[in-house]
Amino acid sequence: MIQYQQNNLTIFESALFRTTSTLFHNKDLILLADPTWLPREIDEIRKAVNALQDGRPLYLLFTHSDYDHIIADQAFPEAQTIASQAFVDNPEKEKTLQQIIDFDQNHYIKRNYPIVYPDIDHIIQEDGQSLQIGSTKLIFYQAPGHNPDGIYTLIESAGLWIAGDYLSNIEFPYLYHSSRAYEATMAKTELILAQSDFQILVPGHGDVATTKEEVLLRKKESMDYIEQLKSSISGGEKFDLESLWRRYDFPVGMLPFHQGNVALFKKEWESGAW
Repeated sequence: MIQYQQNNLTIFESALFRTTSTLFHNKDLILLADPTWLPREIDEIRKAVNALQDGRPLYLLFTHSDYDHIIADQAFPEAQTIASQAFVDNPEKEKTLQQIIDFDQNHYIKRNYPIVYPDIDHIIQEDGQSLQIGSTKLIFYQAPGHNPDGIYTLIESAGLWIAGDYLSNIEFPYLYHSSRAYEATMAKTELILAQSDFQILVPGHGDVATTKEEVLLRKKESMDYIEQLKSSISGGEKFDLESLWRRYDFPVGMLPFHQGNVALFKKEWESGAW
């Protein structure tokens, strides 16, 4: 389905995990971020790209290397690709590919393109790095924490912020990498809002945000969750799951992610990481 569409921006939403795929276009380029999940969904995105192309270059942006975000790489073989240096250096590429294979096997899915780990043409190595395409500037920020290789992407002229798996209104933080790195990524929120002509934020899962107030609320909720979990672990107290499930709608599906956070935070606490 299309979650949001206005002018030169379309946000597709998968039936699975409310995962978003962002399609932006202007006179200089077509930018597609994280196309996913199911073959028919990817076919619809492919049709939309084909209808827009008209000789313009296609850029395929990967916000991070989680398997659901790279699953459609080879459905767009003509695209120039963008991702972080850590994405390129990912030591678990084969594990990520196996997750795609397992998903397709478990759900009887066949795809009409090969499953490979993306080769990256434009590698993002530092905060503030930019990519100029005609008169359009893309600005990038490192965004580790959820996993090690995330990036934020801002399209300056459109006020568009593609956030990957951060600042969602439907998920608490899922941490596979580092709570300190996650906090550092969250700390960039005000900086980005202050330095950009913000109009819309696209999270990897859930609804777009169209006001600075909504973005800041999502940051606060994310930080509150992390602080409460840290307090629970460091103080040896029971985490308030009832309050968590009053805020988030899918406790059966989300509980394993919370339990994963607990395990990660305990390991960090025991090692003196915070």
